[in-house]
Amino acid sequence: MAVKNKFTLHRLNSILIIKPGSLGDVVHTLPAVALLRESYPHAEITWLIYPEFAPLLRGNPDVNHVHFFPRGEFRGIGAPTSLLPWLKKTREIRPDLALDFQGLVRSALIAKISGAKEIHGMSDAQAGSRWIYDRVAKVDRTGHAVDRYLKLAECAGARIDKSLRCSIPSGDPLPRFDAYPPFVLLHPFARGERKSLSNGVIEEFCRSLAPTRVVVVGQARRGIDALENCINLTNQISLLQLIWLIRVAQFFVSVDSGPMHIAAAVTGNLLSIHTWSNPRRIGPYNPAAWIWKHGQLLHVCELDTARIRKRGRRFRRKDVSLVAELIRPLVPLDPMLA
Repeated sequence: MAVKNKFTLHRLNSILIIKPGSLGDVVHTLPAVALLRESYPHAEITWLIYPEFAPLLRGNPDVNHVHFFPRGEFRGIGAPTSLLPWLKKTREIRPDLALDFQGLVRSALIAKISGAKEIHGMSDAQAGSRWIYDRVAKVDRTGHAVDRYLKLAECAGARIDKSLRCSIPSGDPLPRFDAYPPFVLLHPFARGERKSLSNGVIEEFCRSLAPTRVVVVGQARRGIDALENCINLTNQISLLQLIWLIRVAQFFVSVDSGPMHIAAAVTGNLLSIHTWSNPRRIGPYNPAAWIWKHGQLLHVCELDTARIRKRGRRFRRKDVSLVAELIRPLVPLDPMLA
């Protein structure tokens, strides 16, 4: 581990957090940044982030400034027009410390461009990026992202506590949407098609939970056939509106995705469906939450001792009944619908 004693960590006046995305990764970084704020209460903390994920930092007491990384503007023939002013603005940050939570060569170079006096990164970062770091935090590459990011904060002088804080905004209410009667929120879509739920599974969820309302959210290129108790809000709501729905829903069912990780930060009434991914490594960071893997339903707190099949499979229509049995006792039924 290379160390250059340019300054004393306890005298940090400014910190640059480099974690532009993805959505779930930004959520995973929040506890580490909260610990940094507690250790350096007077430091100016700037977060470099993709613009589409910036609403997640709204009202965050641990972050003073947001520095956008508009990746979409840096493509094509007009890229230099946008890139050069951005580089100039990035050079003006000049933090005492830059923390590369992204772990890519590109993110390490951004830290260098920022003029940081010292740059810290993680041991599982891309090989080329580690040449840029002044200090490397040794992390378990098979561990959960939250734990790996906490190690980087600890490397920067933060003290890891058992009680972690994850600042998520309250969200924005949806116009003309009433939180009553109680409803189940379903997020069936993911970037990887094999992780998404089929239309048949979505319909079976609605049928099995009827007459309880099932609100379907997410970004999707395909349409769904909504049953009478299903409210289809796909491609219609903002990130902050999604957060509000997660907060007011009686239960949230989601595939492995960014919205699932938001839910894990605010509620234990959550089931995360893992078709091919490892729930120990990228599952919900909440011991009260539930996970589904290869036909098994488990509390997150049971993962350390449970025997889970490594081989994944799709979530099928026949799997819905087991999940519905879990959810029904937790969702009050409107007497008018009984």
